[in-house]
Amino acid sequence: MPKISEFLGIIITMFYDDHNPPHFHAMYGSHEAVFSITDFRIIKGNLPIRVLSIVLEWAFLHRDELIKEWELAKEHKPLFWIEPLV
Repeated sequence: MPKISEFLGIIITMFYDDHNPPHFHAMYGSHEAVFSITDFRIIKGNLPIRVLSIVLEWAFLHRDELIKEWELAKEHKPLFWIEPLV
């Protein structure tokens, strides 16, 4: 599970050869949620509301990069680091 960003105790990951729809994982403590890249809805899991809003803010800023990451992951190519939310 390659880590592609980390900020404020939140870890963002993406798996190689993962299933559709395009998505990323966000982990915070014992919480985890899977977010669709196309519309940022939660596909699975949950996060505390404050963490959810932070992840969504980050994702909106980096939508194009997340799409590129997904394409790289599907091709089993190295993923790059996406700037954290500061």
